[in-house]
Amino acid sequence: MMNWEKLLSTQRLGMENVPSRPDDRTEFQRDYDRLIFSAPFRRLQNKTQVFPLPGSIFVHNRLTHSLEVSSVGRSLGNDVSRLLLQAHPWLYNTHLTELGSIVSAACLAHDMGNPPFGHSGEKAIGTFFSEGKGKWLKDYVCPETNDSISDEQWQDLIHFEGNANAFRLLTHHFKGRRQGGFVMTYSTLASIVKYPYTSNLAGKKQKFGFFRSDMENFQRIAEGLGIKQLKAADGTVRYARHPLVYLVEAADDICYEIMDIEDAFKLKILTEEETKDLLLGFFVGEQREHILERLSTVQDQNEQIVYLRSVAINCLEGECVRVFVENEEKILAGEFEGTLIDNISEVAREAYRKCEKTSYKKIYRSKNVIDIEMAGFKVITELLDLMTQAVTRSDQAYSQLLINRVSTQYDILAPTLYERIMSVVDYVSGMTDVYALDLYRRINGMSLPNV
Repeated sequence: MMNWEKLLSTQRLGMENVPSRPDDRTEFQRDYDRLIFSAPFRRLQNKTQVFPLPGSIFVHNRLTHSLEVSSVGRSLGNDVSRLLLQAHPWLYNTHLTELGSIVSAACLAHDMGNPPFGHSGEKAIGTFFSEGKGKWLKDYVCPETNDSISDEQWQDLIHFEGNANAFRLLTHHFKGRRQGGFVMTYSTLASIVKYPYTSNLAGKKQKFGFFRSDMENFQRIAEGLGIKQLKAADGTVRYARHPLVYLVEAADDICYEIMDIEDAFKLKILTEEETKDLLLGFFVGEQREHILERLSTVQDQNEQIVYLRSVAINCLEGECVRVFVENEEKILAGEFEGTLIDNISEVAREAYRKCEKTSYKKIYRSKNVIDIEMAGFKVITELLDLMTQAVTRSDQAYSQLLINRVSTQYDILAPTLYERIMSVVDYVSGMTDVYALDLYRRINGMSLPNV
């Protein structure tokens, strides 16, 4: 059984033996500030969330999405903290009072590992190695490093996952950076790992929480926080989720589903009637009548949708808090199944599923979204192909030109082939949409500097 006293720790990865300095901020607030002022976080403003960027109508990018998720996450954490402290008053002297700060910081970081061009960017990287031009690397022996990529390391590449990449970004010792990456607290780092196992256990969902190269960091964090190990019958070892992962996941689920509906309305993919029907679906009886009465006092069509979006988010937030508190023991035992959204009331769950179905049919399969996915596939595949060729043939003239263009923080001439390829993935996944497209055009001679 995991316990809150140990799960909530201010210990920092890479600075375990360094005492915290005097500061009016808590350690978890410092995590938040560290993230929000970082370059990788700023770059999220030019990474696609769902719809193409930029446009005449402002829709969400990765940055605005992360800020909104952080806001909802803070509410979830604060409400859960308040209710748990009522049930366990002896925990007032622990960090349980700071759940809102921990969850909001983790929410800021949850998408920082996502590559350019939305979810298609993740797919493009994985398929480049599994079925694309990078497939040759599986059996390749690099003459420069005199080694090859192991089967376990290959799983990291063919199952590339933004969540695992976020953990790597925050913890990996990139060249010129302090040991421990961002030097975040154990609790914040553990709260972003939705799938606490390695890529060889990804299964059909193709999801995992950390690359083979970062497994030691996660194990150190898990041991420090007392996160439970779950041993399967076949002998494989996974970890239970840190309890706050459920709140970070819920904040993300709430925001992307409801905000994508609002964006689709702005872009006229969904009509006013369709949008109102979806958002009103979370309410029945007197509550629905009250909302309709309030809605009649708002004249502007856009503001009506904004109001309905806000009450829908509030409904889901309250439901997820209830589910978490009611299932606290199962969560701490590592026995809770599914997500918080999966366990909300039937009315809210059915309304959420209806939003999901509509989003898949009318939003994620819309022409504009598919166009950006196709373009992103082409750009990312081309950049990965050129850079992997360069780091495996670094003595060639064109390879040296490409290598010299890469920031020195990426160790693309590392002593092992796996580290070189991972550094290429670090480089490409860290790009913004605009930077990746611009580099693609320049490499292919489609544009020149200042032209």
